[in-house]
Amino acid sequence: MNKPQPFRGVLLENEPLAKYTSWRVGGPAKWMYIPEDKGDLVDFIAGLPAGEQLFWIGLGSNLLIRDGGISGTVINTRNRLKDMRLIDSGRVYVEAGVPCAHVARFCSDLELTGAEFLAGIPGTMGGALKMNAGAFGGETWAIVDQVEMVNARGVVTRRGRQAFEVSYRAVKGADDEWFLSAELKLSKGDSEASMQQIKALLEKRNATQPTNKPTCGSVFKNPPGDYAARLIEACGLKGYRIGGAVVSEKHANFIVNTGNATAIDIEMLIDRIQAQVEAQFGVKLQTEVCRVGEQL
Repeated sequence: MNKPQPFRGVLLENEPLAKYTSWRVGGPAKWMYIPEDKGDLVDFIAGLPAGEQLFWIGLGSNLLIRDGGISGTVINTRNRLKDMRLIDSGRVYVEAGVPCAHVARFCSDLELTGAEFLAGIPGTMGGALKMNAGAFGGETWAIVDQVEMVNARGVVTRRGRQAFEVSYRAVKGADDEWFLSAELKLSKGDSEASMQQIKALLEKRNATQPTNKPTCGSVFKNPPGDYAARLIEACGLKGYRIGGAVVSEKHANFIVNTGNATAIDIEMLIDRIQAQVEAQFGVKLQTEVCRVGEQL
């Protein structure tokens, strides 16, 4: 790929991706672009060759990059696309690179309620929009009013909530486009009560999840009327290991990299869990984590 001009960000070639993911695994990106800001990113995308494959990464949670890496261009929004501001009463503008936990606290400081659950999501708003991320009974798209998107030609559009088909951990209507920002619609409330709710949610998360370990967050979606963690634990799989990957003893829906795991270790463990749960309970667990890239 010829470097498109002009751009103000950083373009890296054959950049190892493991250091950008919360699981600490993954091969290299053929190209990685770290934009200066939203405008620079749009210009960069507009200058790419037709057909160039794009993949976006924020905090690298909910993501398994295979050991062969990604052959296209990775857009890295970590510490970029980080503008967040109050638009008017009850409406907040958030760019895709802002960590969800920052959004929760920002809204609370403004005495706006409804975004507290975002404190429990270990990713950015871009990823939360893509998968309708949720925690503690709240879901991202419940508070979204409209979004700003960019396509592979660098054309930016705005769309309302009604343009998307949103369900549990899934959003349809964003094919070949990527989220740049969102406008959230929230309710006026009590800042102190909101902060206390965030504190309680984080305490619960820390008590029940291996938050200090290299994980991706929850690996599997909860099946209707049940919990993936309950099924996995009932199969006796807590502590089950393949290579450097192990099912967390603290929460069975988390897989921990004990220090030397590869992506194939984790993927084989995912497949093993699915097979065991289906054999014992007749339930085919669906992955919440996004698996991308090429095998070695």
